[in-house]
Amino acid sequence: MDCRQCASPLERPGDYCLVCRTPNADAVVLELDRDRATLTMLDDEEVVGETHVTTTPEDGGEEGVVELRNFAGRVADEVRRKRPEEVYAAGDRDVLRATRDQLHYSFYRIGDGGDDGPVEAVLARRGDRALEVVETAPAEKLGGSHSTLIGDRAGRTAIQTVAGHPHVKKIIPGPIDAGGSGSRTGVRAKATRADENGNVRLLLRDGSSVQENRVVTTAMDRERGERVRADLNDALAEAGLQ
Repeated sequence: MDCRQCASPLERPGDYCLVCRTPNADAVVLELDRDRATLTMLDDEEVVGETHVTTTPEDGGEEGVVELRNFAGRVADEVRRKRPEEVYAAGDRDVLRATRDQLHYSFYRIGDGGDDGPVEAVLARRGDRALEVVETAPAEKLGGSHSTLIGDRAGRTAIQTVAGHPHVKKIIPGPIDAGGSGSRTGVRAKATRADENGNVRLLLRDGSSVQENRVVTTAMDRERGERVRADLNDALAEAGLQ
């Protein structure tokens, strides 16, 4: 592949051009299996290239930890070559987590996209420019008259996880209902079905206590709100809160 700006040859598809200092991909989609990673480079709504990274998994122990870290490092190195604005990832959670830990780009976990696959799911999302990206820091998205959150540190982690989503504008904590019945220990969090305005509810449960928090999103209807809800539940599951 040649650079789209100056036509200099690129070593790999979608690489950042070091000659004219121009990116050739603004997003990378990662499809992560335990033994193979597929990286698809996008420029706006066009696929500009694909590359693969493979490994031979080790079974547990220190060798397994080192092998996984090295595999994720190679995937992260490929992403850094592109200097993208966004990274989307689907697949094996261990590989995804290890890769994300080594990157400092806007990183979004996505579903597998069903029959169409994650690349098509991302292209559909990027083609819908109706969802405004909120640049506000997560800590500044918390508001409302109730400031107490159940679950102590885990509750705050759930709120921070949701607040970190680019299409979440504000989180408004609700009152705590301590009269429920629950046998499970530990905090659990779930984003519930979007309303007609695209906003969702974040339910926090800690034993018998329940707190319903309103999440204001940039989605303008239920369909787009459902996309945000699915993203939030993926992120909460990744954080070990479901």
